[in-house]
Amino acid sequence: MFWETAAAFIIRHKRSLAVAFSIFAVALYIIGVPDNPPGFYIDESSISYNAYTISRTGRDEHGTLWPLFFRAFGDYKNPVYIYLLTGLFKLTGPSILVARLLSATAGVAAALLLGLLAARIARRGKVGVLCALSALLTPWLFETSRVVMEVALYPLALALFLICLHRVSTKDKWLLPDIASLAASLALLTYTYSIGRLLAPLLAFGLLLFVTRERWLSVLQTWCAYLLTLVPLFLFNWRHEGALAARFKIITYITPQSSYREIILDFIEHFIGNLNPWRLLVSGDPNKDQVVHIFGTPHMLAATAVFAVIGGWLILSDHRHSTWWRFILYGLVVSVVPASLTKDHFHMLRLVALPVFILVLSVPAFAWLSERAKRRREWRLVFAFLIALTLLQGAFFQWKFHRSARTPRQLHLFDAEYPQTIFSQALAIPSRPIYLADALWIPGYIQAYWYATLRGIELSQFVRLPPAESPPLGAVVISTEESCLRCQTVAVSEPYTLYIANAPPRRLTPLPLEGFRAEIHLPQLPERLPAHEMQVVRVRVKNASALPWLGRERSGEEYQISLGNHWVDLSGQVIANDDGRSPLLKDLGPGEEVEFSLTINTPRRAGDYILEIDMLQEGVSWFGLKGSPTQRLRVRVD
Repeated sequence: MFWETAAAFIIRHKRSLAVAFSIFAVALYIIGVPDNPPGFYIDESSISYNAYTISRTGRDEHGTLWPLFFRAFGDYKNPVYIYLLTGLFKLTGPSILVARLLSATAGVAAALLLGLLAARIARRGKVGVLCALSALLTPWLFETSRVVMEVALYPLALALFLICLHRVSTKDKWLLPDIASLAASLALLTYTYSIGRLLAPLLAFGLLLFVTRERWLSVLQTWCAYLLTLVPLFLFNWRHEGALAARFKIITYITPQSSYREIILDFIEHFIGNLNPWRLLVSGDPNKDQVVHIFGTPHMLAATAVFAVIGGWLILSDHRHSTWWRFILYGLVVSVVPASLTKDHFHMLRLVALPVFILVLSVPAFAWLSERAKRRREWRLVFAFLIALTLLQGAFFQWKFHRSARTPRQLHLFDAEYPQTIFSQALAIPSRPIYLADALWIPGYIQAYWYATLRGIELSQFVRLPPAESPPLGAVVISTEESCLRCQTVAVSEPYTLYIANAPPRRLTPLPLEGFRAEIHLPQLPERLPAHEMQVVRVRVKNASALPWLGRERSGEEYQISLGNHWVDLSGQVIANDDGRSPLLKDLGPGEEVEFSLTINTPRRAGDYILEIDMLQEGVSWFGLKGSPTQRLRVRVD
């Protein structure tokens, strides 16, 4: 009786209820900005700081005038988000609130545009409202709208493209405004986020589905117009050879040693893994360092998935001859391709186009079920249950999201303690300048630049040290290095250490021959290891020479001493000469021992191998080549 009454109420007032809940869902995007997530991630600081410098001088942090792509942390950030934020900072000045409101607004706008698209597809306003509500409550879209990153704009850019495409999909001939809107939206997809450099051309290729005798020229003209928008990208990549592909080379499993068979098998494995319903609906992104995602929560609502499955069935049964729906199915498939070329499994940022296509796929189900709910009691119950499930699961996710706002994981990933624990205490010490000494892989300097900007502090009070240079005696230092060999520690908030250098700088020098003596002890290693995976091994090393080994102070220092490994097959052929590295982080006197954590990467192909572990001095020699014994173990790789 209760469910029948509830169903009748929901059906009778579904439009009013959907509008009310949509207003509430929009409010959820604003609540907690800018304090949830707490702090500010380094990529957020990089984007915001560059937007501020552009708004003031037209130059980025490196002095480049009106750059097309922004160099940051060894990679290049895309221009659309930064220039939008530049315009806002020009009006308001720099702030975390304004920056995060841009992302939140983009998330709301994407959901509303998807609702508009749904209303046009179904030709029913209530279907649009239901789709917009479902999009607003989708955890995937909500989470990406909470941070100042390029990905926050991507669902909005994709929704704009789909609206432009749907508008022209029924026209026999595309006019100049139609062609211009399609080309411009494809360009927006290309320049907004890195996956667009592959996804946008794939979507452009999908326009072949719309080719008819009347339209073939229009499709060709659209391609030509889109290619014109890519000219600046091609010129930039030509002038900065390989710059736009540098990041991809790091994150992809495709290497010069990979065979075509290995690449194809890896792609199939990752493609299937990226469509894993368990990760989509239950566990979420498995990458624990994914700052956007609340670890262990689903990306999509269960009811949305049900609507999408029903929608897919309706398309295959009733709309299989519709060019528009063929393109949506095509887009669903190719949206997974960019992420499937990288090492990570189910990386939610690289898959951010997937939820947009899933939501569009649910539109036929919204229309079909709402029609049947008018006529039959059973369908009213089903429809009411799915709407109620959407609201309940969406509310539960929101509760969990806001409950996790200040967990240790969030506080650490977003450097929430940096402003007070590190930056404010550094400013309280009268000595100037404040030196910024960063590990090569943790560019913490940008946090000092951003928080100085927020507080109106001149950057002349800070000196960013080159990778191999050590701070002078008495210097106040904010560092992200792993070790602190000559310091008086003032405060620590990982990975940041605030200290005062209490000894003069020193430089590492090449060891004499008698210094290359080590005893290496490796506890029992499993005889069988999986192929193409990382494994961490603990290794004890004794300085068997009569000379001290000096520990590393800066990660870019010359002549640092490290533990490393090789992989050799049973015939003696070297498979990987330089695999893992673990640096010596403290001075080690003669006869002293230290334990290293060494990350090794097993070979791609199964077989029997020799794992050889040895010490080395970077830029000089492996210890084994100087007569020091190495540790060799036979390993079966499955």
